[in-house]
Amino acid sequence: MLGEHLTYAFEDPQAARFLAGVAEVCAGHGLGLTIVPITGAPSDADRVAEAAVDGFVVWTTSDDDPVLPAVAATGLPAVVHGGPHHRDLPIVAIDDRAAAHAVATEALAGARRPMVLSFPLDRARTPGVRNGLDPAEATFRVTRERLRGVRDAWEAAGGRWPQVRVAVCARNSAREADSLATEFLKGPDAPDAVMAMSDELALGLMRAATRAGLAVPGDLAVTGWDDTDAAAAAGLTTVAQNLRAQGARCAQLVLGEETAAEAGPIEWRLVPRDSTRR
Repeated sequence: MLGEHLTYAFEDPQAARFLAGVAEVCAGHGLGLTIVPITGAPSDADRVAEAAVDGFVVWTTSDDDPVLPAVAATGLPAVVHGGPHHRDLPIVAIDDRAAAHAVATEALAGARRPMVLSFPLDRARTPGVRNGLDPAEATFRVTRERLRGVRDAWEAAGGRWPQVRVAVCARNSAREADSLATEFLKGPDAPDAVMAMSDELALGLMRAATRAGLAVPGDLAVTGWDDTDAAAAAGLTTVAQNLRAQGARCAQLVLGEETAAEAGPIEWRLVPRDSTRR
């Protein structure tokens, strides 16, 4: 169950890596893979009930997504990637709050006008810029935990959370980040440091910064998340996580190759590069 438009599975590099991990395990069992996008329509739950499958991997979705109880109601093996937690469904995810704390500490060092370039907050996917956003407002677990990690880092450095603006993107899209950043990079209150929740968002921001004549990191420190090939080429400080391995673990849990109790923590690491001031 893919909580994005179907094309996202092929266009986003990390989604493709995740699905490759799922597919690799399925192929080893002689099984196929059905991708069902979550559209937000009431019919989503019906499609879960009607699916002729042996189990479910649910891509990151919101706390209130009706797909979750629909999946649980089938009684079939299921796992949620990224969150949220639902009943007894196992979850495969890194410690997003700790990773966000680490990368935000790097991104916002010495910042006076900090900003987060965020994933959507909820299923409404309303874009815009907010001041001092309460992380609890986010019903997507990944968004919520990463906001909490940034807040932890900023407050540990002596800052106040209302100082941090949050630019919310409706989609994890470099094009959308570019468009949104084109507006918030204007004027005297433009941010001087931005922690983006993905490399795609960070790269879109960096394109907008180049057009605006801003130097990275001199005028604007930037961090991403995922450590894609494009992030390395751009010299982007980021968080590395292995989405292919996470996809494989999700499939292994569904197919009974291991249990949630046997599975260890998902590894991540900070990758400092030239896009931040060190």
